[in-house]
Amino acid sequence: MFNSTSLRFIFGKRALARLTPLVAAAFMGLAGRATAQEPVLNLYSARHYQTDEALYTNFTKATGIKINRVDADDAGILARLKAEGAASPADVILLVDAARLGKADMDGLFRPIKSPALEAAIPAQFRAKSGPEGTTWFGFSTRARVVVYDKLRVKKADVDTYEELADPKNKGLLCTRSGSHPYNLSLFGAVTEHLGEAKTETWLKGLVANMARTPKGGDTDQIKGVASGECGVALSNTYYLARILRSDAPEDKAIAGKIGVVFPNQQSWGTHVNVAGAAVAKSAKNVSNAVKFLEYLASPSAQNYFADGNNEWPIVTSVKVNNPALQAMTGGSFKSENIPVSAVANNQTKVQQMLDRVGYK
Repeated sequence: MFNSTSLRFIFGKRALARLTPLVAAAFMGLAGRATAQEPVLNLYSARHYQTDEALYTNFTKATGIKINRVDADDAGILARLKAEGAASPADVILLVDAARLGKADMDGLFRPIKSPALEAAIPAQFRAKSGPEGTTWFGFSTRARVVVYDKLRVKKADVDTYEELADPKNKGLLCTRSGSHPYNLSLFGAVTEHLGEAKTETWLKGLVANMARTPKGGDTDQIKGVASGECGVALSNTYYLARILRSDAPEDKAIAGKIGVVFPNQQSWGTHVNVAGAAVAKSAKNVSNAVKFLEYLASPSAQNYFADGNNEWPIVTSVKVNNPALQAMTGGSFKSENIPVSAVANNQTKVQQMLDRVGYK
């Protein structure tokens, strides 16, 4: 393939300068045609799940568009986008939390797009609010934030709402990861929508008072803490639980036998659900390919990969789940909250201020 660098190598810098404009244009036109024959998509992804490899491979097989991927955590991706600015090669951004999607949107890192296919497939609750120029981001899978409890020490009825986690009856039992982790920021942002700021801050103070230990680790560590007896009750995203339930490892089977799972607030507003989602980067050079990729993520085949591969729920309601771990947890279905995830994301700043005031680490 010819480009300006390879032409300088072939002819030398001075010789290239002596080429007639017509000849130079001919060579550069050839380079442009060669590039056009190799459609690409530059993907920045915070999803680190092996099963997603099939998503990317199948997209390339179906469209002929090659995916160049950069993997990092959400914070690293957003920092890189800001540093690269308009020169960023990113076309699509994949993130795994509504709070992160909302923050990136507020920072102006996404390009609004118009896609009738996506608007029809993705419920309004699970995408950014549409404006005159289009929609900036879409959710493509969901996960619930549930309560895990020690079946020997804790009664299910004592932890079947989020509010009860702050009740003095659960003093010394609660374990969580950092309150400032996006998974918790999103949950607390949802509670703020339901209860209001004043009641949510009082609730957060109650959570701090009930801690069995200082917040640390990830969701899997909270589950193991319950199974070991260090904690009586904990918060976790469902896909971490599903991994343990689907595992054949003896240690995981032992954990599964000791813990119970509650989908909170089934008699009120429903269990909090979060999203993994995607957007077209503001700097995208391959916008058409980017939109095709987002539309592909809403297809039945891709939605099934989210459910079967990483134990998430499809966001497209017509896609049926056939995941035994998810079905075992829910008994087939559960009531989820119906507030817009974009509103939850917009609460993250005030939630962080509350966490600072109540001393939630």
